[in-house]
Amino acid sequence: MKHKRGKTGETVLAYVVLIVLAILCLFFFYILIINATHSHAELQRGFSWLPGSSFLDNLKSVATDGNFPMFRGILNSLIVAGCSAALSTYFSALTAYGLYAYDFKLKKVAFTFIMAILVMPTQVTTMGFVRLITNMGMYDTLLPLILPSIAAPSIFYFMYSYLESSLPLSLVEAARIDGCGEFMTFNRIVLPIMKPAVAVQAIFSFVGSWNNYFVPALVIQSKDKMTVPILIATLRGADYMNFDMGKIYMMITVAIVPIIIVYLILSKFIIAGITLGGVKE
Repeated sequence: MKHKRGKTGETVLAYVVLIVLAILCLFFFYILIINATHSHAELQRGFSWLPGSSFLDNLKSVATDGNFPMFRGILNSLIVAGCSAALSTYFSALTAYGLYAYDFKLKKVAFTFIMAILVMPTQVTTMGFVRLITNMGMYDTLLPLILPSIAAPSIFYFMYSYLESSLPLSLVEAARIDGCGEFMTFNRIVLPIMKPAVAVQAIFSFVGSWNNYFVPALVIQSKDKMTVPILIATLRGADYMNFDMGKIYMMITVAIVPIIIVYLILSKFIIAGITLGGVKE
């Protein structure tokens, strides 16, 4: 009887902690949405718990601003984040499969080299990267924001760890005996097993690329090629006192909508594929 009571108490405590954490996470979204409904003058007077009446005005102000191509910026961010997520997850999974399923002399060296790149800060290679893309004629284009995502060491390591726990090599050998080519084996057998890992890393990659400010600020100059974080930064303008906080909060609100949509789309693959990798020898 005491054991049941203790177990019930632990369950109640777990639910309380989860509810508190959920409230803390949603609280900041609530503040963002509430602020997006107030005008600049109302926001200067202080925070209000109740929504205001300036939501449509702020949205119209942002959407019709000739100096601020909001929809073009969202399209640019969607192109960059979508392509980066697709390239990083696919090629990282392919690289992880190659190192996991094949034995060759430099296998450990290749793995160590990739892990060494993982701990190297992006800022270290910034000047060389900018000079390289300038010489290649890719400065002020979206390509420098997309192509480097092919090499993603952190995603590779996650994929490699997932393969170690979920993919028996006997399955790969059976596919080879049946006459499957290596790419067909990967695309039709290995990749479906990795679907949960791919979905998780696609979300992280999409969000990371969507929120990336450092690299786009270095390589993008034209307004019609700017991504959302750069456009949000330009809303403040050169004069610190000359900016509309209502517009800024509205743009941030609009900017998180695609992230939420992507998460909702990919989350079902995570839930549906939880047991997909449970193949055992």
